[in-house]
Amino acid sequence: MELIDYQNVSLAHKDGEHVLEGVNFHVEDGEFIYLIGRVGSGKSSLLKSIYGEVDIEDASKAIVLDQDMTTIRRKEIPALRRQMGIIFQDFQLLSDRSVYRNLCFVLKATGWKDKEKINRRIDEVLSEVSMTEKRDRMPHELSGGEQQRIAIARAILNSPKMIIADEPTGNLDAETSDQIIQLLRQISQTGTAVVMSTHNRQLLEQYRGIVYRCDNGKVEEVTSNYNSLQIADDESPEGARVDYSAREEI
Repeated sequence: MELIDYQNVSLAHKDGEHVLEGVNFHVEDGEFIYLIGRVGSGKSSLLKSIYGEVDIEDASKAIVLDQDMTTIRRKEIPALRRQMGIIFQDFQLLSDRSVYRNLCFVLKATGWKDKEKINRRIDEVLSEVSMTEKRDRMPHELSGGEQQRIAIARAILNSPKMIIADEPTGNLDAETSDQIIQLLRQISQTGTAVVMSTHNRQLLEQYRGIVYRCDNGKVEEVTSNYNSLQIADDESPEGARVDYSAREEI
């Protein structure tokens, strides 16, 4: 099933400055997609357009989860966002409440009322991200990697069709970054598409995916440029690790 169908999409900042033009971008169930490019190349703007944070200036077609993004009304955007999970580089957890209450807040805000079902769902997602024992901790008591795991748990609470991740390993060390990417890969293998921006070429070498590059106001699929570099997961040496500290602008 096609989740995103962008054809000849153009994006611009509110001041009218063009960011990207003629974008053709497609996402289907279970795909793992990288969005690469230098800082300021439009990666974040493209991601934000998917969940209605950046308006589409012009397009032949711009469909996200069956919604026409050229005609969607502001009041319809919250319902669109409830069908996806969004993960940020800086986690954006609520600092004044525990892990459990962070997750509870999201479920209640999206219509969950039954306390038993809420507790069960929170326990399920915390188990999926191996954070069950941190249920009652405050965000400041967690490491960066632990906070990102909780952010991922929050993103999958409502079983989204798609996860949008903006530099999800940007503030993490090498080993923790590896664990986070493996976790996102596992999620994609259950059928949830993952679209993530990165400027770390070594991710592409370790984990197979579809690759789009933002450059000079354009977006181009460049997967074939990286196929020779990618190592299939089932062919990777057991225990192999990538040096995520060696970030490269790509």
